[in-house]
Amino acid sequence: MDHFLYKNGVLHAEDVPVADIAAAVGTPFYVYSTATLLRHFRLFDEALDGMDHLVCYAMKAASNQAILKTLGDAGAGMDVVSGGEYRRARAAGIPGDRIVFSGVGKTADEIRTALAGGIRQFNVESEPEMEVLSAVALSMGKVAPITIRVNPDVDAKTHAKIATGKSENKFGIPIARARAVYAHAASLAGLEVIGIDVHIGSQLTDLAPFEAAYQKVADLTEQLRADGHNIRRLDLGGGLGIPYERTNAAPPLPTDYGAMVKRTLGHLNCEIEIEPGRLIAGNAGLMVSKVIYVKSGEGRDFLILDGAMNDLIRPAMYDAYHDIIPVIEPAPGTEQQPYDIVGPVCESGDTFAKQRMMPPLAADDLVAFRSAGAYGAVMSSEYNSRPLIPEVLVKGDQFAVIRRRPSYEEMINRDTIPEWV
Repeated sequence: MDHFLYKNGVLHAEDVPVADIAAAVGTPFYVYSTATLLRHFRLFDEALDGMDHLVCYAMKAASNQAILKTLGDAGAGMDVVSGGEYRRARAAGIPGDRIVFSGVGKTADEIRTALAGGIRQFNVESEPEMEVLSAVALSMGKVAPITIRVNPDVDAKTHAKIATGKSENKFGIPIARARAVYAHAASLAGLEVIGIDVHIGSQLTDLAPFEAAYQKVADLTEQLRADGHNIRRLDLGGGLGIPYERTNAAPPLPTDYGAMVKRTLGHLNCEIEIEPGRLIAGNAGLMVSKVIYVKSGEGRDFLILDGAMNDLIRPAMYDAYHDIIPVIEPAPGTEQQPYDIVGPVCESGDTFAKQRMMPPLAADDLVAFRSAGAYGAVMSSEYNSRPLIPEVLVKGDQFAVIRRRPSYEEMINRDTIPEWV
């Protein structure tokens, strides 16, 4: 569910007409719904009711500070994967004891920053990382709390570029080697082993891979406790998918996921952490764009938009589907026709949809890309020297620009030409 609905024939973000935002900030832009963000966070939080738990939003999905503060004020923790994300979370007011640091390539400087500013735990991905983390912690007179990410060799049955739990993926340590790696971690004076971490991928639409992975984690917990480790926290990652195509069957609900977690791991009396990103932010955001031209081609018509692959790269990168709808609701019975919906970038890959059925549209008409809140703005770029597009947050009948569009001069003036050129 989201809070983007037609009212009196005009698409609204909560109680704000999307066309009013377009008139104020120009197109293209991203717009997020506060009500949707909070609803999705609370669904996860309530799904784990009765268990000691923390929902840590995976901020790589959408990391604007206004979004982070909205979720943080509701009680969310944050899952960060870089020093920049850590600093952004802290700038948004998230306390260090609610920040989990994940990622396969943490540098000594990033580790130092997190230890100095406060951290809930590091999710360690390799033995070399453990050595560096221990050394940095000892040099600061600290002990770093860690979980170790295990790779359970479970096929998440998702897109190859977002699968993370198979043996050939770069993430974590093989679960078969876990006991030896935990023994090594326990021998390092700068580390405190507190739990286990696992994350098998993104955009999962079936609970079976989660359950298979979590059962392996349950067995490993018992083994590590028998070895003398005080395993008291299980970080289960994220990955629950969203319905990008409204005609597809809906993925499992957070309530179903929570019931599975309780069934599989509840007997261990561990604190549970989960790290949803896409399911919290995905349906909470739209990208809004304007038709520049309607072009007739050989056997097909094109809608050429002012939004492009640099603004929303998911279709070009993953062949991802997004519902695209007109901002002005078509009259009942309006006949639709197929369009290739494309952007202005000089790449054939700058194509959002091929032969998509749409009502007739004309230049200056507005369209909205649904389910664009996750991995939209955060993956955008200035390719073709196109400025980053604005982000807008709506709450009720109010809206505010939370990242403005830079001017061409600001973008170009970041370059420096050496004296000798």
